[in-house]
Amino acid sequence: MQIRISWPTGQLTATLEETPTSAALAGALPIVSTARTWGEEVYFETPVSPALESDAREVVEPGTVAFWTEGDALALPYGPTPVSRGGECRLASACNVVGRIDGDPRLLATVRTGDRIRVDRLQDPA
Repeated sequence: MQIRISWPTGQLTATLEETPTSAALAGALPIVSTARTWGEEVYFETPVSPALESDAREVVEPGTVAFWTEGDALALPYGPTPVSRGGECRLASACNVVGRIDGDPRLLATVRTGDRIRVDRLQDPA
């Protein structure tokens, strides 16, 4: 499944894997929330509260679409965070990995705390 994430100065798409968390997220779309930033990560609250999955991770690649279960939030890292060691993308705690951003995740650098952020499901090609 593909989603579009949009904010006042940009947008990108992401491809979600089939996981219990992505299924819960898909059922709640569209989502409108308020963006927050933490180092080179954008995150925002969602209306879903999935459980932590067995393959949850703290260190991920830039452009990973992760779900932070402790904050019911999507986390979109594109570079180091305040808890990173070196140049890694380290999340605040273990998160469910739900997919990958299509293209350059550094587009997220234009998101500002307080921006309105929207997540929509893209239509499957006919």
